[in-house]
Amino acid sequence: MNKIIEARFIGPDVKLFKIYAPKIAEKRKAGQFIILRTSETGERVPLTIADSDISNGSITIIVQGIGATTKELNTFNAGDYIHDVVGPLGKASHIENFGTAVSIGGGVGTAIAFPTAKALKEAGNYVISIIGGRSKDYIILEDEMKEVADEVYPTTDDGSYGYHGFVTQKLEELIKSGRKIDFVLAIGPIPMMAAIAKLTEPYNIKTVVSLNPVMVDGTGMCGGCRAYVDNKAVFVCVDGPEFDAHKVDFKILTQRNKMYLPQEKEALEHHHNHQCNYDKMFDAELRKEQKFEVANG
Repeated sequence: MNKIIEARFIGPDVKLFKIYAPKIAEKRKAGQFIILRTSETGERVPLTIADSDISNGSITIIVQGIGATTKELNTFNAGDYIHDVVGPLGKASHIENFGTAVSIGGGVGTAIAFPTAKALKEAGNYVISIIGGRSKDYIILEDEMKEVADEVYPTTDDGSYGYHGFVTQKLEELIKSGRKIDFVLAIGPIPMMAAIAKLTEPYNIKTVVSLNPVMVDGTGMCGGCRAYVDNKAVFVCVDGPEFDAHKVDFKILTQRNKMYLPQEKEALEHHHNHQCNYDKMFDAELRKEQKFEVANG
């Protein structure tokens, strides 16, 4: 079992955990993830490693309480134990000195974008970070991003903080202003990543997306995270999770990501009896997808 060293909420239903896992902390690289279970019979949940501290043997993960297991996990506190933590898994981010790199995180995707932004800065890049949320309360890791990025632009859908609009609109503004951008990393909801890919392709800007949202097992055995990249089937958890955004078939990816929604809804009803809250959250996510589709054609 792995002891939780620190646990605190950093946004609505979004909790930061520092977990004692010294071997993982020592070996992990930006872009990699862990698999955890809260109990012996618990669901396997893949979560990106946001940071690590070799001095105290800890890894940092950030959990958004959406499904039954993540909501259960967010009831854990410092001093509690997580039954299983396995990692680091997946391929590390490809890091080099591209020049000017833009790291984009949508919602809790910022937790995934952060370690890569940090690694890009350490490789000598000029790093611009765009982090988005529905409102000010949903902007996470802004201070941490400011420590590793040269410029940080928070954006909110409702205009309650920072730039009023989507992360895609802020990126488009930067591109059209004449800024030379050599590399874009985008992590967040699938509609957001699809919109980023569509935006950058005409400008021939190298763009990478992380397809973490479709992972289930995390080891390539279940086949649940099969995606199509450059017209070839890949398993996100072992072949990625990061891929060339301009080669990803986002239509198939969207369909696959929605496959397990009925089961997720049933699990949440069974374990937590939060039907009403889930419906509101589910409807909000659908509305956000529709907004992205309308705003980005």
